[in-house]
Amino acid sequence: MAEFSYTIIKQLGVISESPKGWSRELNLISWNGRDPKYDVRDWAPDHEKMGKGITMSRDELDNLAALVMKLE
Repeated sequence: MAEFSYTIIKQLGVISESPKGWSRELNLISWNGRDPKYDVRDWAPDHEKMGKGITMSRDELDNLAALVMKLE
């Protein structure tokens, strides 16, 4: 498995929490020193372990927000 690095630039909010203490969060993250992107994924309480997630540009996040606003 390839090595990677990440820096959480800004913790934007917790979407939900599991009984085991993990939380699904929206964060602004720089992956491997690249420009930061918006990221939704599950994190262990210490942010040392993570689950699979999705990373989006600001335009993609804006498009997602517009779609969510259309939900009934």
